[in-house]
Amino acid sequence: MIRQPIICVMGHVDHGKTSLLDRIRSSAIASREAGGITQHIGASEVPIAVIEEVSGHVLKKFGGKITIPGLLFIDTPGHEAFTNLRRRGGSVSDLAILVVDITKSFEPQTYEAINILKEYKTPFVVAANKIDLLTGWRAQKTSSFEESLGKQEKNVQDALEAKLYELVGKLSEVGFNSERYDRVKDFRKEVAILPVSAKTGEGIAELLVFTAGIAQRFLEARLNIEVKGPGKGSILEKKEEKGLGTTIDVILYNGTLKVNDTVAFASVAGVATAKIRALLKPKPLQEMREASSKYYYVDSVAAASGVKVSGVGFEEALPGSLLISTADQGYEREIATEIKDAFATEKTGIVLKTDTLGSMEALSKLLSSEGIKISKKGIGNVIKRDVLDAFGMRAIDPYGSVVLAFNVAVEDDAAAESEAASVKVISENIIYKIIDDYKEWLDSEKKREREAATKSLTFPCIVKVLPNHTFRISHPAIFGVDVVAGRLQSSVLLMNVHGDILGRVKELQNNKLSVLEAKKGESIAISVDGITFGRQVKDNDVLYTHINDEEEQLLRSKFSYMLNDEEKDLLNEISRIKRSKH
Repeated sequence: MIRQPIICVMGHVDHGKTSLLDRIRSSAIASREAGGITQHIGASEVPIAVIEEVSGHVLKKFGGKITIPGLLFIDTPGHEAFTNLRRRGGSVSDLAILVVDITKSFEPQTYEAINILKEYKTPFVVAANKIDLLTGWRAQKTSSFEESLGKQEKNVQDALEAKLYELVGKLSEVGFNSERYDRVKDFRKEVAILPVSAKTGEGIAELLVFTAGIAQRFLEARLNIEVKGPGKGSILEKKEEKGLGTTIDVILYNGTLKVNDTVAFASVAGVATAKIRALLKPKPLQEMREASSKYYYVDSVAAASGVKVSGVGFEEALPGSLLISTADQGYEREIATEIKDAFATEKTGIVLKTDTLGSMEALSKLLSSEGIKISKKGIGNVIKRDVLDAFGMRAIDPYGSVVLAFNVAVEDDAAAESEAASVKVISENIIYKIIDDYKEWLDSEKKREREAATKSLTFPCIVKVLPNHTFRISHPAIFGVDVVAGRLQSSVLLMNVHGDILGRVKELQNNKLSVLEAKKGESIAISVDGITFGRQVKDNDVLYTHINDEEEQLLRSKFSYMLNDEEKDLLNEISRIKRSKH
């Protein structure tokens, strides 16, 4: 049997995700959302009859026939629903609609959505929303973009074209070829851009037809399911419902779930099970999470659909977990492997706490792609133990001595410990922002470290004594040098080509002004204690900074990034001179 494709809607805040679905569903959810921004997660079934009613004229023109039973839309606040739609090897979502405000183009969460779609290898189309805001656009009473476009002035058409090609350019920058939907030659190789207005409904017909058509044509094998087999789904959300207790919202993507089935899922303690007492299904075009929703009880439900599940034992269920009927013989191994993979960590790195299994996996993937390691993961609020674990990481990996808290609270004792131990806790509810905040903290730590290292460490340097530039013979000796390579600072020890330590640099002067550092190519005067010019040091002598073993080890490891290739070679040369002395 062919099931409905599961469609995820993603995009930057305020670009029109909920308004777009609102237009499709003919409901009033968007206008009732707090601040016009999607606050919760849900799913809506759009039957084939609705698609044909809205888009029949477009179907006729393109000569298409829709054979799938409809579309199952997931309404996404940013990325959360998508990341909770997990299955082994990728996402439950078959296709995504990336909503972009055509007047604003790409914004931070647009890039975040694309990065997540790339990580999960999920195909997508772009809904270029808000065409009605283009200067001079005259809204038409049609759901067809093509019909409406033909009635616009040429300057408006040109303005739209320019905005579309701005999107084509942005998509190219992130590795995707794209084109307006009616110019795409190969939907496998090009991303289709569909101009649309959620406000007026223009373009909704093409959006529905091409979303259904692409899913039908290229995802047929994936949509073919064993409808009578054991149910498999993904837990979107867990919540308390009056009269039902703890319930879970599930997107079922394979098989059938029945009342009295026992299902397995992931919990913090491992694989857990519960018995289904009730299945509640929303009516088509009715949003699962609406307070006024009219759920109806069913004995069984087949994929693909959104269903609310009630029963004893769901209190420990982790949103983002697989949900599998125990009639599937491999359920325990599959969920145990899922837990193992999701909580996999390394010996060093940051501490990560998230609200769901899905956000943990998404953040883990994105942090890994940035080269950021994770030493500990957990679901739930940040507790004192997390801060202590991060503090313990300081000696091994100072850049890992931080807690990233995504969409979770920080307990009072954890906050107190964080302040006492000077452990940074970064709290955010937007994925790209928490990663950016960590990178910003990392940069500030490295800058602080660089400044401290510059003051305390001796860096590799080679200088040549300038002839006829002796200003004082001793106490201290003052003479001119050329910095041949590296950097010279005050307070460092100098040695000769034989490794003999000569004296300590007291001061550097450039044009009679005291300076803290001199770099390659500069000619300066230096004052050195402990030598008499003409005895230990003469004109044209070559001198090196003396670097002790501890400093050398730090420069080769922790602070290696502060040395260029020439300075690394010079460090090797200084090391050879010191060894030959012994």
